[in-house]
Amino acid sequence: MDYTMNRLIQDAGIVAVDARARNALADHGFGILTEIDVQATMKKKLDVEMPAYRILGACNPKMAHQAIRIEPRVGAMLPCNVILREVEGGVEVSAVDPVASMQAIDNAKLTAVAGKVRDLLAKAVEAI
Repeated sequence: MDYTMNRLIQDAGIVAVDARARNALADHGFGILTEIDVQATMKKKLDVEMPAYRILGACNPKMAHQAIRIEPRVGAMLPCNVILREVEGGVEVSAVDPVASMQAIDNAKLTAVAGKVRDLLAKAVEAI
């Protein structure tokens, strides 16, 4: 099973794809809880150059609430990360597959919620 849902946005820059990603995620009920500029962090901490790479921690509050009610420690696996990374020809968007990430928890109710989140994330990635 793949652990991410991926899409290449051709001939686009990271700033434009970041804005499109945030809009698409918001349109599908997700807010951004965390943001990590991996490129800047690697430069600052290791003095390493790398292509643009951002991690957006996306959360759908309704789905997160359902998951936490089912399995209180699931927060250790939240939020749903979406990465934006410069690649040859554009920017690749990759969103975690919540069903794959929840396989470590043996709970059918949680798996059902993860499936709903996966569907929403897949639609958001497609909309970017």
